[in-house]
Amino acid sequence: MTAPARLDDLERLLGDPSDDDNPIGNTAVLAADERDEMFAAGERVLDGYCLNAEFVPRRHGGRLAGADDLIQVLRTVFRRDPALGLGYGVSSFISSVNVWASGSPEQARWVAGTLLSNQKIASAYHELAHGNDFSGAEFAARPQAHGGWRLTGRKEVVTNVRRSRGLVLLARTDERAGSRSHSQILVDKQAVPARTMRDLPRFPSVGMRGVQLGGIEFTDCPVGDDAVVGRPGQGIETALRSFQLTRTAIPTMLAGVLDSGLRLTLDFAVGRRLYGRSVVDQPEVRRLLVDAYLDLLICDSLGLVVSRALHLLPGQTSMYASAVKYLVAKRLMDAMHQLSLVLGANFYLREGPYGIFQKLLRDLAPAGFGHAARVACLGTMLPQVPLLARRGWVNPEPAGPDLFRIGEELPELPFERLRVSAGGLDGLAGSLNAAADQVAGDSTEPQRLRSLAGQFRAELGDLAEAGAALHPSDLGIDARVEVLGLPARYATVLAASACLNVWLARGDRPTWVLAALDRLARSLGRPGVDRSSLYREPLYQELAARHADRRSFDLSRRVLPG
Repeated sequence: MTAPARLDDLERLLGDPSDDDNPIGNTAVLAADERDEMFAAGERVLDGYCLNAEFVPRRHGGRLAGADDLIQVLRTVFRRDPALGLGYGVSSFISSVNVWASGSPEQARWVAGTLLSNQKIASAYHELAHGNDFSGAEFAARPQAHGGWRLTGRKEVVTNVRRSRGLVLLARTDERAGSRSHSQILVDKQAVPARTMRDLPRFPSVGMRGVQLGGIEFTDCPVGDDAVVGRPGQGIETALRSFQLTRTAIPTMLAGVLDSGLRLTLDFAVGRRLYGRSVVDQPEVRRLLVDAYLDLLICDSLGLVVSRALHLLPGQTSMYASAVKYLVAKRLMDAMHQLSLVLGANFYLREGPYGIFQKLLRDLAPAGFGHAARVACLGTMLPQVPLLARRGWVNPEPAGPDLFRIGEELPELPFERLRVSAGGLDGLAGSLNAAADQVAGDSTEPQRLRSLAGQFRAELGDLAEAGAALHPSDLGIDARVEVLGLPARYATVLAASACLNVWLARGDRPTWVLAALDRLARSLGRPGVDRSSLYREPLYQELAARHADRRSFDLSRRVLPG
């Protein structure tokens, strides 16, 4: 079954979330959230659909082909219930990519079989004492004289750790400091001897209340040599390669939350009357709605382009994936907060037609820190900045046009070609220059697009100058805020390149891309071009038309149930 057909099937199974008679609609989702429970009815539907097959590559019997298709399928779930998206499947996705990237054929077969039988795999990296600093993890796997390993230590705030069949554990296998001190260990919990493993209590949370965030403790637990994923000492490298897929896909899936939040806010603003007119007729309300719409298109453009880069430019995505996690998470959270201002007191309601909004907002918050914090992503980008400044940001070679043809077929994900460093190459930045040269015409709109492209070219030039001047002492975990600002600004340049090139590939009217690039340029302190907010009203009309037609607000414009 093709990805569009699978999407249609899943939309049909999940139905209209606003229908009170839908047993897996918003009313039921909110009831489960109030009980701090996973949404059992939703999980049964996803079992029937075998959502886990989306995480298993086709060569192992699953449906995973294109990362962009995976994002679209999971976004369908996240639009309705982010806790269901994370708690049912994404935690298994985070775990399994490590095995697809570095595991043995036997490990890959076992993980595939486990997932395809609707069981779960949990990724146990975090320890509260060390947070995102995985190199400091103390959980230990000690080699035994006659082969095998002994596991000792705790992992905390792990999704699905109690109910998972398998675990991918990051363990210290060498007491010496350095990047080769840790390994990943694949554990079948059913094969663990009694009294060597115990579950720890659930950690309560404000968002994702139904997700089982627990802990686990091992005491002198034996596992075989074949439990190590890849080679001993390869654990952090495997994680950094795998993060390129998860840091790209998960924030872009979460764009479905903003899609739903925007729809709910439009429902409210159109139906609510204040001072004798509809709330949506107020200029400030329209501005907030259009800004959120633009942020959704910006996030979708960058996220889907980088998801295609995983297939087409796998050696360059270490920087791109962290940029997605940083920029997309920030813009989604900021946009939802702005929409809450339109809802006013209705944003606090936990029942009724807008009650799902507060849950969506709470569940979105972990996008900024869960799995890997946004500032940690900037920290992982920073060491590559000097080399990019000398190679990748000075007359960079553009990427091929396939990178921007959203929805077109992709080659199989080349897990083995993902690299920890981009080596100074940057096709997405190079495509910014190429796209600017493709904008033809002498009318006002092409001139403004070329002006905006020129502002981002200038920004890239400034970044190259500042990056080349960095001292090695600027690149550590204690980097100054202004230095961390360099990869943050770079992420905005990448978003501008993605928007401009996606627009060129699609042949859309230029209204949205002009407004999006103007918004991005102003966020960098650049002048932009739209001082009169010329494009706001046409964009609002487009937004309103999609709302009336029950179409999604992202690039796909999918028809939704209801």
